[in-house]
Amino acid sequence: MSEIEVADLELLTPMDRYLAAGCHIGTQVKTQDMEPFVYRQRPIGLYVLDVRKTDERIRVAGKFLARFDPSKIVVVSGRVYGKKPVETFAYYIGANSFTERFVPGTLTNPNIAGPRTYIEPDVVILTDPRTDQQALSEAARIGVPVVALCDTDNVTTNVDLVIPTNNRGRKSLALIYYLLTTQTLKERGDMPEDGETAFTPEDFEPQLQRF
Repeated sequence: MSEIEVADLELLTPMDRYLAAGCHIGTQVKTQDMEPFVYRQRPIGLYVLDVRKTDERIRVAGKFLARFDPSKIVVVSGRVYGKKPVETFAYYIGANSFTERFVPGTLTNPNIAGPRTYIEPDVVILTDPRTDQQALSEAARIGVPVVALCDTDNVTTNVDLVIPTNNRGRKSLALIYYLLTTQTLKERGDMPEDGETAFTPEDFEPQLQRF
């Protein structure tokens, strides 16, 4: 068995799969907050994320999320490519998804948001702290922990658990939410540690519009 194969055994999914999905692809901007998660910078200026740290953080997040009542978990995506992964994650986990416009007051003001959208979460998951800034600030205001998918250009203020990844890519978001779903179910005991999932990363992937 080669060193690469041995290394893959330590990961939740083979390294090739992370790379094929583009989970490692960052931006041309690197914030100080995200520096610990950056593997290197390409000659063209693009920063590359260390997917071993991505893998490690998904494991941590799975353990963490398993501690909460699913109905008290809120997962948010203002990004178009995040809609399908977030809604699929929420379906299998039993969480609450917000993939349209995040109404101000959803987490803080029942009178403004109204009974259909107001929710008191115990934990909030964000697809991008910048795009989902409203949900981030409300979570900080009510003092609930925040798990967030963060790219190289993100600032992580008020984020309690960073999952470093390409949070813009269609395939990247699908794979990350697939792995997060799997790990959370395993940690909750709803899926055997070595059991096969009833879903695939493709089930989390939004379809491209064809014209």
